[in-house]
Amino acid sequence: MRPSTMQIIPPEAMDTGEEIERESLEKVEEEEEEEEVDDSNRIQPWRKQVTFRSIISSILIGSVYSVIATKMNLTTGITPNLNVSAALVAFVFMRVWTKVVKKAGILSTPFTRQENTMIQTCSVACYSIAVAGLRFYFDFSMTYVGTGMICSHNVNLSLLFGAVISWGLMWPLIGNLKGDWFPADLPESSMKSLGGYRSFISIALILGDGLYNLIKILYFTSANVHGRLKHKNINSAADSQNKTLNDLKQNEIFTKETIPLWVGASGYILFAIIAVIAIPFIFPELKWYYVIIAYILAPSLAFCNAYGAGLTDFNMAYNYGKVALFMLAALGGKEHGVVAGLAGCGLIKSIVSVSCVLMQDLKTSHLTLTSPRAMLINQAVGTVIGCVVAPLSFLMFYKAFDVGNPNGEFKAPYAIIYRNMAILGVQGFSALPHHCLELCYGFFAFAVGINLARDFLPPKIGKWMPLPMAMGVPFILGGYFAIDMCVGTLVVFVWHKLNPNKAELMVPAVASGLICGEGLWILPSSILALAKIRPPICMKFLSS
Repeated sequence: MRPSTMQIIPPEAMDTGEEIERESLEKVEEEEEEEEVDDSNRIQPWRKQVTFRSIISSILIGSVYSVIATKMNLTTGITPNLNVSAALVAFVFMRVWTKVVKKAGILSTPFTRQENTMIQTCSVACYSIAVAGLRFYFDFSMTYVGTGMICSHNVNLSLLFGAVISWGLMWPLIGNLKGDWFPADLPESSMKSLGGYRSFISIALILGDGLYNLIKILYFTSANVHGRLKHKNINSAADSQNKTLNDLKQNEIFTKETIPLWVGASGYILFAIIAVIAIPFIFPELKWYYVIIAYILAPSLAFCNAYGAGLTDFNMAYNYGKVALFMLAALGGKEHGVVAGLAGCGLIKSIVSVSCVLMQDLKTSHLTLTSPRAMLINQAVGTVIGCVVAPLSFLMFYKAFDVGNPNGEFKAPYAIIYRNMAILGVQGFSALPHHCLELCYGFFAFAVGINLARDFLPPKIGKWMPLPMAMGVPFILGGYFAIDMCVGTLVVFVWHKLNPNKAELMVPAVASGLICGEGLWILPSSILALAKIRPPICMKFLSS
């Protein structure tokens, strides 16, 4: 299928020649739509859409992205949505595969868009398993530069703003109060020292932002569902009149091979039984009845999250997990609360997040005329691959690098954040250092106020409001990765100013190349690190 182009024509420039051009563009779009319908008549059954070469491609691409996602989780904790990048790499990989096979003289059918969708789904399911001083310097990380090119300007500038507020102002000022606000003989990493202020103020920002957006999305979800139920008949009639021939064909193929309800229900019950038996053996602190309660509540939470993500494009699974973390940590008590809270958080977050991702994948299958049954199988295959690749990726980093060192590269920041949340749920406010609670109240209110300002002020002003969730991450890590990501956003800004049309097409490709290029170097770098071979020089810019 040829990619369609879109041209924006200002009303004042509408002369006769432009009207003819618009008519020709509409004619081309109609021809492309007819071509899509013709292609849909030759759609293969779902069993033939799951091919051996798509599985092999998914394993290779999913493994690379698992390593990339693991590195980003262990360094900054920020993992952008890599779906578009994975789809682009899958497309390039398929083109290279086809050319190599053709030059070798081997007859092969061309890759279809259904196979491209399968590879994207399987790869994303694979790497999703891995996700789940004045440190201002530029460390030449192409991964973060590429990530900055993918993330919005607001995210990158919010990261930099958070780094300036925390490491530029707050921590030096609080550090000068050593011996007054906290004991002078404690190391900075202690939760009763400067490390406590870093962690808990960051948590206050993240919780304020997360809870506000959770309540907002639940409100929009309930209002939208109520509106649809109220005007169901009217909307159905209007929708049927507005559907094109291609839309009707998409609906026909999607509903013809829909997934039976008994498959989903029986699978959920089966895995719930396995979880109730297995999880208490792995985490004895998480009692079996807590697991049952989690699986009873998860479907309603998953529906709210999937529907809310469809309306707003925000996956709020981590916020549902935080609510479960505090509840289970409090119920588990001082002896078992931390482990029970963390394990329960992971369980709820995984169930709720997977349902949201699968809903997005099913929408992709609807648009690309791919069978939802084939999509579900590839999702399952990708999850199985991820269950093997993700632990291996983590073990590679754990053996080769100093994971968890607060002064090292692989700090595992969100491990610290979630552990401290569990401690807060168990010990209450007694876990906080002096005056930290007041600061947490202030930053929680700041996060809520910034969100209110963004939603209720005029768009021209609201769009400049920083994102508290992004601001909170540098409070623990420092500003080095924020500098890298702002370099990426500067590249995108300048590129759009010079050549907006080309930038729109090429930015995702360049960002994917930067991320994958450095990601491919991680494996040989880990092997060299295991062999105790260090680079001869290391260069970075530090403050004088």
